Amino acid sequence: MVIGILRIDLYMNGNRSLKAKRQTLKSLIQRIKSRFNNVSVSEVGSHDLWQKATIGISLVGSESRIVNSVLDRVTQFIESTGVVEMGQREFEIIHF
Repeated sequence: MVIGILRIDLYMNGNRSLKAKRQTLKSLIQRIKSRFNNVSVSEVGSHDLWQKATIGISLVGSESRIVNSVLDRVTQFIESTGVVEMGQREFEIIHF
């Protein structure tokens, strides 16, 4: 069993309130989950900042190359939306 964990800082420069941030983030997370139904996504940091969010994305699979490939596609999808700017990314694969 292989677990892939991806942590991404997202920047939303147009936001003027936490409510706007939550709406943008909720929409993005729903789009990720509907396109990649086998990943888990959640906001994991920067909860009280208007223009920054940190999300965690995880995936369990049988081979590390498949897990890596899917998480790469998720990253590309987030970039392609144009809704947020991506900052620092941390990626880890755990083998069991």
